[in-house]
Amino acid sequence: MAKLAPAKEKQDIKPAPQSGANEKEPELKGAFASVMILGAFILITWFGVFALYLIRS
Repeated sequence: MAKLAPAKEKQDIKPAPQSGANEKEPELKGAFASVMILGAFILITWFGVFALYLIRS
């Protein structure tokens, strides 16, 4: 049977130093608006299909 190698010790993972303390986070207003529009589309579609189900039954 093959011998297993001993487990390696865990290495401490340190976060990389930040290159600039004054870096701004990216603007996510466009992403937020896109997600809201997509969510509204899904809700409208869902309620439309539900209304068709109620009308036809």
